[in-house]
Amino acid sequence: MIVLEAVDLAKVYRGGDGGEINVLNGIDLEVERGEMVAVIGSSGAGKSTLLHLLGALDQPTRGAVRIAGETLAGRTDEALSELRNRSVGFVFQFHHLLREFTALENVMMPMRIAGWPDGRAETRANELLDRVGLGGRVTHKPAELSGGEQQRTAVARALALDPAVLLADEPSGNLDHSNSERLHDLFVELSRDLEIAMVIATHNRSLAARAGRTLLLEDGRLTNTDVGEVVR
Repeated sequence: MIVLEAVDLAKVYRGGDGGEINVLNGIDLEVERGEMVAVIGSSGAGKSTLLHLLGALDQPTRGAVRIAGETLAGRTDEALSELRNRSVGFVFQFHHLLREFTALENVMMPMRIAGWPDGRAETRANELLDRVGLGGRVTHKPAELSGGEQQRTAVARALALDPAVLLADEPSGNLDHSNSERLHDLFVELSRDLEIAMVIATHNRSLAARAGRTLLLEDGRLTNTDVGEVVR
């Protein structure tokens, strides 16, 4: 079952001199339920731009995106926000946890915003933190957690509303080797066990090697590639 689809996706920016900068030029992509796709490419190739378009954080110059069968085009900002919150989870290079709140409270936040009762949100947050190996750290604030623990908390938060799609932008880019490997293993487990579709932009060869499919973003286009390709 295809849960994320991009058709002829393009993004053009206007440069300081008034000229056009073509970042993405005709991207076609289909991601199935439970599939983990890695997107590699040089810095500035447009990986983050692609994730922003796929996750409804930005709008394409041309083309269409569908998430769980729902087309993004033509929706109001409010409707896009509702669909994004319901169907897409984001993990970034920096965890963006709220430092004054505990790990549990950070994971509960999306559910509170969605109007869940506190008891239900707390139960779900506890389950997710336990799932990512942080069952014993729920009362700790971000400053009391290691970098790897902070990022795994961010993953739990991204899963709070049971999204159809998880988008991750250089999720291990700020971690040491040991914590990176633990995070990479977690993504594989979540993709398999929760059957969630994942698109992960990464420079990390180890993470790309774990994906079911690796795509190279170059000159504004996506092409199938081999893990042996140089991840720049």
